[in-house]
Amino acid sequence: MTKIEYKRFARPFVFLLLISAVLAGCGGKSPPGAEKASGGADGEEDQITGELNLFNWSEYMPDSVIEKFEKKYGVKVNYSVYSSNDEMLAKINAGASGYDIAVGTDYMVEIMRNEDLLEPINLDNITNLNNIDDQFLDKSFDPGNGYSVPYMWGGAFIAYNKDTVDTEITSYKDLWEPEFKNSLVVLDDQRVMMGIANKMQGESMSSTDPKVIEKSKELLIDLLPNIKAFDSDSQKTMLLNGEAKAGIVWGAEAYLAYSENPSIETVLPEEGIYLGIDCFIIPKGAPNKRTAEAFIDFVLRPEISAEITEDFPYSNPNKAAHELIADEILKHPAVNPPEEELEKGEFLKDLGEAVLDYDRAWSEIKQ
Repeated sequence: MTKIEYKRFARPFVFLLLISAVLAGCGGKSPPGAEKASGGADGEEDQITGELNLFNWSEYMPDSVIEKFEKKYGVKVNYSVYSSNDEMLAKINAGASGYDIAVGTDYMVEIMRNEDLLEPINLDNITNLNNIDDQFLDKSFDPGNGYSVPYMWGGAFIAYNKDTVDTEITSYKDLWEPEFKNSLVVLDDQRVMMGIANKMQGESMSSTDPKVIEKSKELLIDLLPNIKAFDSDSQKTMLLNGEAKAGIVWGAEAYLAYSENPSIETVLPEEGIYLGIDCFIIPKGAPNKRTAEAFIDFVLRPEISAEITEDFPYSNPNKAAHELIADEILKHPAVNPPEEELEKGEFLKDLGEAVLDYDRAWSEIKQ
């Protein structure tokens, strides 16, 4: 079997009409001249400290936004990255301290909330929350948004270079064709890849049936000869330099690849796509909680949120930002899929004890 490259995942998840139906299921004071955050309890604005420790995926927060926040509030932002939701959970669960704010996907928010790993968010300090479309608020993974605030959302798609691919791609199963031997880049994400294999069987992406999980493991092992690299950081790179003919990629990566090479097309597979909402969360014991809330509120400003999407074109739940985002981005199917595709899409759910079966299967796939 061809040797496979394994890259660290440092990702990344709006469609404003139908998503609700799919979802139902340690510094000192700020220096002189720096702006104080408004809102909150009496005196709380004085708790904006000189440091913010941000824990996030890479390529998911523009340097320009961080610099603007630092300048406006006199806060130093320290940016650390993790490779997946699971890695983020493991580090925080193991007692990693010092993180003020992180980004977690919907199902992970529910897990961490249930395990008492999150600080409650004072929504009085999030004055820009009304910029978020109501369809993304008060969801089952965090009723009332007491512990999370939507940041971005999106999905996983097939992208391929039509100039180098002969196979007509309409389904995930097409990627198992011999034409793609050693020429696929796929996400280094256990839940998404196993979920896709579940979907190919006509089952839920979050199935806990041991037989379904075993079959998904076998399907992905069968795909290994076609996989050039597992990469959840920058799949567009291999699509653009020709190392990969096709891949399972994040929506923003599909759009960015297309913007540089229009021959790279996006396919919404007939089985249905993975969907996810990424949210700001504040880990338990965060030393600078009020500063974290100020950062969340800052990012929810329309012009800031739009700037993020222009750099990293994931789907944006901030309705006030949409008029500031280029139509070319908003109309691309990898950024805002058609409504009928959303109906077939699926969000991940907490697996409970079955997560151990997924862990074992993924370990066997990646060994």
